[in-house]
Amino acid sequence: MLAELFPNIKYEDLVEATYETFYMTIIAIIGTCIFGLLLGLLLYLTKKDGIWKNKYIYFVVAALVNIFRAIPFIILILLLFPFTDFLIGTIRGPNAALPALIIGSAPFYGRLVEIALNEVEKGVIEAAKAMGAKTRTIIFRVLLPESMPALVSGLTVTSIALIGYTAMAGAIGAGGLGNYAYYFGFQRRDFDVVFLCTVIIVIIVFIFQFIGDFITNKLDKR
Repeated sequence: MLAELFPNIKYEDLVEATYETFYMTIIAIIGTCIFGLLLGLLLYLTKKDGIWKNKYIYFVVAALVNIFRAIPFIILILLLFPFTDFLIGTIRGPNAALPALIIGSAPFYGRLVEIALNEVEKGVIEAAKAMGAKTRTIIFRVLLPESMPALVSGLTVTSIALIGYTAMAGAIGAGGLGNYAYYFGFQRRDFDVVFLCTVIIVIIVFIFQFIGDFITNKLDKR
């Protein structure tokens, strides 16, 4: 039945492409979470009324975040080819896509982190300061725990965007379902390949969305 519906599919290649998409997405999510949290914390702590109030650092970090958010992802990949080649040793394959995926999505998540931290009640932070809490304590005992549902929700949104980025990266040789759909489907006019790859990507999106919503609901005590 499947052979009749999708006559041009090579299922071993499809499984490998699906694995590569999961691999790129999960590793990129980890990198994005780390660097996005750092960027978001810097933006929050150095803002006008922040704990580390510093308009110069805030300006530089905000400018970098805005610049990288403004660059279309497909162009960012091309711009990062020299850096990727230096770092990974190649510009093709799933590993080569990781620097662009992380650099492209970390600023986006950094802004979401800043928004989540801004929603923390200022009274809670002031109370922690009054008790003599150090900045590290405020970050790890107040800011991050209080904003955790919003942080997870933001990471879920970023993960969905990352899945789309992996498909775009695949079109220029990064592997994954985007690569398989473009080179083995679109270019050969085998649109059953394109369709099935699209269905699998949609399923992956639903999986990440479900997991993110489940964790967010568990963390949200309101």
